[in-house]
Amino acid sequence: MAAKQDAPTAAVVVDPDGMVSGWSEGGRLLLGWTAEETVGRPVTDLLADRPPDSPENHGIGSGPTGVVALRHRDGSTVDAVLKAHPLRGADGRALGHVLSAQPWGRRPVIADRAFEQCPFALGVYDPELRFLWVNASACRVMAHSEEQVLGEKYRELFPELDDMAYTDKLSEVARTGRPARLITVFRPLGSNYANAWATSMWPVRDAEGRIRAVANWGFDMSAEYWARQRLLILNEASGGIGRTLDVLGTAQELARTPVPGFADLVTVDLFDEVLRGEEPPSATASAPGETIALSRAARHSAKEDTDRAPGPTTPVSHAPGSVAARCMATGRSTVELASDPGQGGEWAFGPGLAADPAHWPPGTPLIDGSIAADGLTGRITVPLRARGALLGVVAFSRRDRPEAFTADDLILAEELTAKAAVAIDNARRYSRERTTALTLQRSLLPQVLPNQEAVEVASRYLPGGTGAEVGGDWFDVVPLSGARVALVVGDVVGHGLHASASMGRLRTAVRTLADVDLPPDELLTHLDDLVLHLADDLRSAGHFQPTGESGATCLYTVYDPVSRRFTLASAGHPLPLVISPDGTRTPVPAQPGPPLGIGGLPFEATELELPEGSLLALYTNGLVESRERDVDQRIAELQGVLNHSATSLEALCDTVTDAMLTERRTDDAALLLARTHALDPDHVAVWDVEPDPAQVPRIRKSAIEQVDAWGLEEASFITELVVSELVTNAIRYGEPPIRLRLIRDTSLICEVSDASNTSPHLRRARLFDEGGRGLLLVAQLTQGWGTRHTTHGKTIWCAQALPLP
Repeated sequence: MAAKQDAPTAAVVVDPDGMVSGWSEGGRLLLGWTAEETVGRPVTDLLADRPPDSPENHGIGSGPTGVVALRHRDGSTVDAVLKAHPLRGADGRALGHVLSAQPWGRRPVIADRAFEQCPFALGVYDPELRFLWVNASACRVMAHSEEQVLGEKYRELFPELDDMAYTDKLSEVARTGRPARLITVFRPLGSNYANAWATSMWPVRDAEGRIRAVANWGFDMSAEYWARQRLLILNEASGGIGRTLDVLGTAQELARTPVPGFADLVTVDLFDEVLRGEEPPSATASAPGETIALSRAARHSAKEDTDRAPGPTTPVSHAPGSVAARCMATGRSTVELASDPGQGGEWAFGPGLAADPAHWPPGTPLIDGSIAADGLTGRITVPLRARGALLGVVAFSRRDRPEAFTADDLILAEELTAKAAVAIDNARRYSRERTTALTLQRSLLPQVLPNQEAVEVASRYLPGGTGAEVGGDWFDVVPLSGARVALVVGDVVGHGLHASASMGRLRTAVRTLADVDLPPDELLTHLDDLVLHLADDLRSAGHFQPTGESGATCLYTVYDPVSRRFTLASAGHPLPLVISPDGTRTPVPAQPGPPLGIGGLPFEATELELPEGSLLALYTNGLVESRERDVDQRIAELQGVLNHSATSLEALCDTVTDAMLTERRTDDAALLLARTHALDPDHVAVWDVEPDPAQVPRIRKSAIEQVDAWGLEEASFITELVVSELVTNAIRYGEPPIRLRLIRDTSLICEVSDASNTSPHLRRARLFDEGGRGLLLVAQLTQGWGTRHTTHGKTIWCAQALPLP
């Protein structure tokens, strides 16, 4: 094989008559014939098979050149590549031909044919990137012939590719001598499609190792490349669409994901009901021929600066018979192309079967709309459907690239839309549930804090961000007897409607137990039993258990403006912050008890005496929880904010929420601030009563004098009756010590205390009964009355409304 590859080239001179007139040494080495044996003989004698006689082929020198079988002197045949070169004299007269013959199996010959016929684009350039050689495939890609490019510089011949990755990499290989590989995307001349080419480049060195040229080959991998790009877009959509439970945010994600890799402009139009979280209209809601009104929820363009946060939508209308209207009516995607074959144009389809109309999915509408007038080269309109409901319509448009959409592009558009439709519908359903839960929760929270003089109060409730469900945080302010007030804050475990409903039950229970005037520790004990019963009620007898967790925390406090006593008990809830008027934190010597719903564990009450003007801060854990810092640090931050001077508690609430809550919070938060007031000692009068009925007139007289001294003469008559009845009952049915107390607050309060634990009750007196009408008179003449038990007995109280000042 080596000898054949190294065989010389035979040179033969043939005169115009086809006779051999010259013979080279290479001819002898190749065919074995000497010059004496060949000169003067017809050149056709060298052929193993004599060609047929014809005007075009009367001799080998004047016929076509190519691979021929030559006759060796030893009788064998030699396949050789024969080329003819004409000879002419000084006067232009034909002198014959010079024939060159090379063995067919010789490396330069077969390699030249292999490279020439290679389906890949091949080229060789000098170090200055001048064309030295290109094959036919490369000429087709460049839309230039070999004669047009040989000797020309690449950058000058194709200035649009100057400073591009391809030419820069060729220069780098020529400079460094290191081979390189890359994928380039460009649009061949005369084509409407961008092609992806895989290219390899390597240096060509001489025997001394010097770089004499740069060679490269490339093949069109457009089908694989664009398929990979579609997969990348789908992969991006998997992590980029539906990240938040927000309708507008999801629509914006759908519009942004395929730009610019797939489309140049994407619009998403939704029904207003979808934006509001309501059920979308049924398919029969619009009569035929009516304009369909939607709202543009998202629009993203590769050129315009439209990548903005979701904001107000823009109303849009789709006329009857429009592409979008037909698309929504039929439920099928529609493809619009730049030209219509029926009008004498040609489809601008790219290479591959996917671009051929015959290979589109059956029934796919291919129409020629007005997109050319709009500057578009193609548009795919896809109905936005999820779970059988029509939510809107999506349009994918191309305008900055001439290529039309293909069948594979339609599949990608429908896949993106289907994924986004489910995410938008999930966001719509979540928005509806969240709105319902939030409405329920806000309706269960106090809308207006009750009027009382014990404390000045302000509150805030902030639900979690749009990515979280509504929680069960709540607070309340409950006026109590004796001018006292209860401040309550709690947190139900879990989120959603279950938590809101449980919160409503607990708040109602706390108000009911507060009306009974139970001490904080006893109230939490009853509340704990209630939570246990609620958990039992929620258990299903079947196999399916209801979703949602049971359990809650609660902080119940009572402030008495007469004694300035602050009593509290906690069921697993953070203790309140108490800030003295001088700004120092008053420690609360208490430990939170177990959360509600545990059962069997006691709760302890703690009592503090507060200076007037103390600031109380009751809050839920959503206010102080943070992923970056622990709870103690956050509580210290809260205390620092509470020391901030503010003109009012309302302003201080805003300062606290702005400083403590972030936009990315995942839990709701409740805050209740209260500034304590002390009742003027001159507004309180107390008498010890001896257990003797004869003392009733004296006590009654003292009470009337005190009421007159307060300037409440209009209340004297009722006060006289109430004091007489309550003191008489205490003497008759109670146990000493007995005490009468009058409190002038927003109302006139009369309290009679004794050491007995028996509670009085109203009863209907019969016609001739001598008693039994006292409490009925008290109930009819006063604004309210009741009983509260203490560690040393009970207190019967009643309150009269005072005229406005």
